[in-house]
Amino acid sequence: MNARTSVEQLLPSLDQQHLDHLEEEAIFILREVAATFERPALLFSGGKDSCVVLRLAEKAFKQRNANGVYEGQLPFPLLHVDTGHNFPEVIAFRDQRVAEMGERLVVGHLDDSIARGTIRLAHPLESRNGHQTVTLLEAIEEHRFDALIGGARRDEEKARAKERIFSHRDTFGQWQPKEQRPELWTLFNTRHRPGEHFRAFPISNWTELDVWLYIARENIPLPPMYYAHQRSVMRRKGLLVPLTDVTPPLQGETVEQVTVRFRTVGDMTCTCPVESDAANAADVVAETLTVTVSERGATRMDDRTSDSSMERRKKEGYF
Repeated sequence: MNARTSVEQLLPSLDQQHLDHLEEEAIFILREVAATFERPALLFSGGKDSCVVLRLAEKAFKQRNANGVYEGQLPFPLLHVDTGHNFPEVIAFRDQRVAEMGERLVVGHLDDSIARGTIRLAHPLESRNGHQTVTLLEAIEEHRFDALIGGARRDEEKARAKERIFSHRDTFGQWQPKEQRPELWTLFNTRHRPGEHFRAFPISNWTELDVWLYIARENIPLPPMYYAHQRSVMRRKGLLVPLTDVTPPLQGETVEQVTVRFRTVGDMTCTCPVESDAANAADVVAETLTVTVSERGATRMDDRTSDSSMERRKKEGYF
């Protein structure tokens, strides 16, 4: 009988050639953005995908010293839209990571949009996830960004599967599927008129498994909630809804202590964890090999409202 082999033992011997190819493609796209646009920014929320894109940006534009530390400055700032309902652990990690790197962080606050009257909530506990598009577009206008680099991937959701690597947005920040430019090999049409901008997605061709393999290989730091921990949750419509100030239990619901981890992080009102004992990146790789539902499909309440939820939000200017 063959002896059992752990994932930690297998990872070093795995063929990393496909990761090297994906890394090269992503670095090429990042350098193309920096060379083509005047005022780009990198969307950094502290989530796993944006952490991977940030590491790729370090490799693209910085020098690595003998101690393995990347030195230098990125040629663009980092941008985050704070809904006010983000998980505190993620915001703390975001600020810590930015401070360690010495980069400039631009934060658009949804509360400021509410104060200006450009966003109106139906009630205080309403999900703010869909509303952050307004704050994002206001930040783009204020800072005159002409390109935003994001960590969206085609395998996440069917609307994102239609996405180009260089995604054109009109003067209203909207995504029009029929107006997207063809992308032949590595030829990208990035011409745009004043007021328009692009979203660029360097890891568009990656899968969730690729992301975790890369995190394991590069030892990329992440918020601790991506790994197994104890959390108070309520079981609701097949999801584990975390107990927070903005997601209290409904009448008749029972609060349980469950060992969970988050596959994706976002607004507290719409992001749910999954039951898991995965304590490190290697464990998550092993777990990801067995899943059949994408992280958004398995954990995001906002994507379950209808089959076209993501496409509708993207047309309004969402990430």
